[in-house]
Amino acid sequence: MTDALTADHARGAGEDSSRPAVRHFLKDSDLSPAEQAEVLDLAAALKAAPHSRTPLAHGDARETVAVIFDKTSTRTRFSFAAGIAELGGQALIVNPGESQIGHKESVEDTARILERTVSAIVWRTFGQAGLETMARFSRVPVVNALSDEFHPCQILADLLTVREEFGTTAGRTLAYIGDAANNMASSYALGGALAGMHVRLCGPQGYRPDPAVVEEAQRIAGETGGSVAVVDEPREAVSGADVVATDTWVSMGQEGQKSERAGAFEGFRVTEELMALARPEAVFLHCLPAYRGVEVDADVIDGSRSRVWDEAENRRHAQKALLVWLLQRAEASSSFVDRRPEVSA
Repeated sequence: MTDALTADHARGAGEDSSRPAVRHFLKDSDLSPAEQAEVLDLAAALKAAPHSRTPLAHGDARETVAVIFDKTSTRTRFSFAAGIAELGGQALIVNPGESQIGHKESVEDTARILERTVSAIVWRTFGQAGLETMARFSRVPVVNALSDEFHPCQILADLLTVREEFGTTAGRTLAYIGDAANNMASSYALGGALAGMHVRLCGPQGYRPDPAVVEEAQRIAGETGGSVAVVDEPREAVSGADVVATDTWVSMGQEGQKSERAGAFEGFRVTEELMALARPEAVFLHCLPAYRGVEVDADVIDGSRSRVWDEAENRRHAQKALLVWLLQRAEASSSFVDRRPEVSA
């Protein structure tokens, strides 16, 4: 699986097979288990020494990373902007509505333009298809900062948080409670499987995970010693877990379903009573924003078991490590477009 997976996603140069390969990060399984561990190791190192790696700085010159938002953001915007600055670069922030991507100008043409201007493209968008098209036509790394299908940068931060808490991810059990059909559930399945975790996804009828994602995650877990299961009852999912995670029940674009979802998710709130079924040392995670009294009780998210603020901080460190890792591979390949100024001796 690993060799085929790596080769498949390393192509990334698209329909023209004559274009050189470049690595992208569009979904969690774009990394092999060993590569994911390498990125997490680097994230821990960069957290300990935030200014130790500056691949985007060249004397007084700084390389630019495009950070494009089709959806509003707090953590994604601040963590990428701060992280890129710490790497010696500058983030070119494109806010919702400021870009012509996909309506006045095709994604393909946008990719061809951006690859000549920036060193990497970070995109927070809606459909996964747009990211895949951007990657096919880009010779610089493309990073999924969130799509409707996956949230892989968040999972890297969550895995770093689990490592900090328990020393390792392998063999640990993570129970995800709530909307098991959303991007977080899919990324927990794939990212957790890569990390050798036992992932339990629990949501009500109509909000169960994509069977294709579960199948892929289970295939990966078979090689890493982990497991991925879809569980019907929250109490069963949380029993003996090391990590309990949830997400908002109403994501962006779903505001019109608020009443319907509130009824469907009755009984799926993470409460102190539910947390008591987990291991005594279990911790709670939430990618935020959180709605206290809806998907999680205030006593849980603000209590001693909560690691949501460490998790939020770790977005910066994990994303920095990912960018360093991708840029190293881009520079090593013939696909790298070198825009660095010549520095006289």
